[in-house]
Amino acid sequence: MASKETGLEVLADKTKYMVMPRDQNAGQSHSMKIDNNSFESVEDFKYLGTTLTNQNSVQEEIKSSLKSGNACYHLMQNLLSSSLLSNNLKIKIYRTIILPIVLYGCETWSLTLREECRLRVFESRLLRRKFGPKRDEVTGEWRKLHNLEFNGPYCSHNIVRMIKS
Repeated sequence: MASKETGLEVLADKTKYMVMPRDQNAGQSHSMKIDNNSFESVEDFKYLGTTLTNQNSVQEEIKSSLKSGNACYHLMQNLLSSSLLSNNLKIKIYRTIILPIVLYGCETWSLTLREECRLRVFESRLLRRKFGPKRDEVTGEWRKLHNLEFNGPYCSHNIVRMIKS
C-alpha cells in the first residue's frame, strides 16, 4: 500500500503534458483528466535545463544560451579586455569558460541557417569586443576587426562547426 501512495504523490507533481502534432494546424485539447487528476496541455516546458517546444524549435533555447554567454562575458569583461593578457590566453579563457556555457545542451539542437547566423554574430561580436580595434597600417586610423581576421591566428574553429562536430 505504501508504494501505491508514493506513486500517487509523484503523479500529483506531474500535472502537465505536451503534444507534438505532425500537422502544425492540428487542434489541441486544453486539459485531460485521469483518475480525478487533471493534466494541463502546454506548448513548451523546461526539462533537464533544456526548453522543449511542441514545434520542435530551438530558437528560444539558443536565445537563452546566448543570453547566458553574454552574462558570463560581462562578468569577465575587465579580464578579457586587459592589455596585460596575451591574445592566446584570452582565446583559452573564451574556449574554457564562455563557450561551454553557450554550447550546453547543443547536442539536441537542429540548426537552421538563421540560428547559425545568430551564433556566428554572437561569436564575432564577442571576439571583436575582446580584441578591440586595430590600427590600420596604411592610414593609421583605428578600425574594427573584420570577420576574416578572427579565422586566422585567433580561432581555428567557429562556434557552428563545433556544434556540428
